[in-house]
Parts: sequence; C-alpha cells; structure tokens
Amino acid sequence: MSTTQSERLRELLEPLVTSQGLDLEEIAVDSVGRKRVLRVVVDSDTGADLDRIADVSRALSAKLDETDAMGAGEYTLEVGTPGAERALTEHRHYVRATDRLVKFQLHEDGELVARILTVDDEGLDVEVPGVKGRRPTTRRLAFADIDKARVQVEFGRKDKQDNKQDEKDMKEEEEA
Repeated sequence: MSTTQSERLRELLEPLVTSQGLDLEEIAVDSVGRKRVLRVVVDSDTGADLDRIADVSRALSAKLDETDAMGAGEYTLEVGTPGAERALTEHRHYVRATDRLVKFQLHEDGELVARILTVDDEGLDVEVPGVKGRRPTTRRLAFADIDKARVQVEFGRKDKQDNKQDEKDMKEEEEA
C-alpha cells in the first residue's frame, strides 16, 4: 500500500473512529489472492468490546462505500483490537499496559521482562521479578532506552481485585 493511500485512509477513517471513543491504532491493506483486505485496528483506555467494534465497523464501512478510497476493486473490511501480545509504540500504549508484564528490548542492556508500575512523560517505573527466591526490584526506564516493548501473556495470574476477593472468601470460611 502506498504511503499516499495509507495517509488518505487514516485521514478519512480516524475522525469516525475517534467519534466512537476509540483510537485508530493501525491501518493495513493486504492482498489475499485476488481480493484485498483492509485491516483496521482500534483500541481505547477502557478497551473495545464487541458492540463497540461492530458500531465502528458499520460506520467505517458506510464511509468507505460513499468514497473511492479503496478504489473500484473488491475488498474485505476487518476491524479488531491489537490483541493480547500487542507491541507498545505510543505513550498511551504504555499507560494502558500499567500492571502488565512486558518484554523490553533495550538499546544497551539487552532484554528485560518486567511489570509496568507507573508511566510519565519521560519513561516508566517497572518491577523486575525476583530470581531464585529473591525479592522483586524496581527500575526506571527512559523511553529513549527502549527499542521494542511487547506485552506478555500471563496464564493463571490473579489481579489485585481477585486476590482481595480470595482473602475475603477465606476469612468468611474461617469464621463459619
């Protein structure tokens, strides 16, 4: 896809996505055989449920139908979210990943897997898990020191709210 088409699609679609309370994260046009697929990735600070995805998909489809932004050929529109192991490329991505485990590729220090604690304009504070029974440590990372960052999937991790509920349930069982 040419940069011109990508810019044109972004200019056309971003106001619609924004009006739905979402951020336009990515636009890609891929060829699949003789057909083209327009993939639009959206997200928000509170996430995007299926109803919001359906609403924005209908709005984008209607807008594309009334313009020639995709040309005369057939195409399929796919609207979705970034997924569980999303790459963090914008400041808002890091903010949304607060309390998530992230794999960082650093300019000078190689790889680091850590949990994001806080994010500000200059960088982020992370918690590096302890190794072999040692306590976790905190570390400051400047955005300028990060080459790549990607959220990691954690199976079986309970969030703080789940832990509080488990503690409450155990206390109630002990009292009974």
